Amino acid sequence: QPQLVESGGGLVQPGGSLRLSCEASEFALEYYAVGWFRQAPGKEREGVACISTTGATIDYADSVKGRFTISRDNAENMAYLQMNSLQPDDTGVYYCAADLWYSNNCAVSDFNSWGQGTQVTVSL
Repeated sequence: QPQLVESGGGLVQPGGSLRLSCEASEFALEYYAVGWFRQAPGKEREGVACISTTGATIDYADSVKGRFTISRDNAENMAYLQMNSLQPDDTGVYYCAADLWYSNNCAVSDFNSWGQGTQVTVSL
């Protein structure tokens, strides 16, 4: 089972930025699609951004388009989520996920391997 560890979360003021990192261990991330998901208190987990194995296909949730950027470094076995212009609605636990198959839907149900999550809080 692939192991994924997220880092980079924290408390930031509205308008600020954070960069989340996802480190893969004991498997080669280059063969997996990667997704970033988030879950706010009392809400379902939702897809934020997903990227195919080569990076040729990238999908974003409408709410983050133009503000968030997903990327990957297969040589380093890492994936990233750059988050700019953060707003309070972006608050939640952010999860990195990976799967061998990507259906271009960036859906929770499409990913089988998950990290433990990192908390992002956007507040004054």
